[in-house]
Amino acid sequence: MQFDPIFVTVAVIAVLIVGLSKAGLLGSLGMVGVPLLSLVMPARDAAGMMLPVLLAMDVIAVWTYRRDLNWHILKLMLPGAAIGTLLGWLLWSVVSDAAVLLFVGVITLLFVLDAILPLRKKLEGLPPSRGWGGFWGAAVGFTSFISHTGGPPFQIYVLPQRLSPMEYSGTSAWFFAIVNTAKLVPYFFLGQLSVSNLALSAALAPVGIVGVLIGVVLVRRISMVWFYRIAYWLVFLLALKLIWDGSRAIFWGL
Repeated sequence: MQFDPIFVTVAVIAVLIVGLSKAGLLGSLGMVGVPLLSLVMPARDAAGMMLPVLLAMDVIAVWTYRRDLNWHILKLMLPGAAIGTLLGWLLWSVVSDAAVLLFVGVITLLFVLDAILPLRKKLEGLPPSRGWGGFWGAAVGFTSFISHTGGPPFQIYVLPQRLSPMEYSGTSAWFFAIVNTAKLVPYFFLGQLSVSNLALSAALAPVGIVGVLIGVVLVRRISMVWFYRIAYWLVFLLALKLIWDGSRAIFWGL
């Protein structure tokens, strides 16, 4: 494969952001990994390449937060996540690459709007219920299967439960480790774990692990106020770019 400095730069930045997010440093900003990679490679290939990298990072995150998790929330959300994962598998072969790109862009835009709109505040203090847990779990499973963008629906349901930071990080780490592991078999049969994708995964996995370790060290030592302000604007522009590219391909054949 010919060396492409633009591809390498974007890939390293994307994986590093995901790694920092796994440690709890950047919250749901880790969901921009596939959208960022979609700028330099097909969205489907980006999703396939990222899965082994995510699993490598999950090992570090689960070990770090092995005693800090809420089993009750996992029990409420995981059945729905299984349904959402199955739905994503069934629909994978009937949607085009452009539709995947458009979907990733819309999910990215919804992520930004969710951070601005008061939806989470309206849910604040509501007790966890099996119905809502199943619904948001399914949303996480589906969006995570299509493009590893399950962070926002997970946060919409879990953040209002007012978990401690450590308990939230542990619950998130265990939940996504289980969901990502469940995606291995479908991804294999869909051909997403190709030799080329696995080679890229192996090359980028150390970057992700370093990101997790850096995030664990910095999570309580850095103020992210200005970072978030700038990052959300950049994510917003990224969402518009993906929506534009996907729409042009679908509606105008460009």
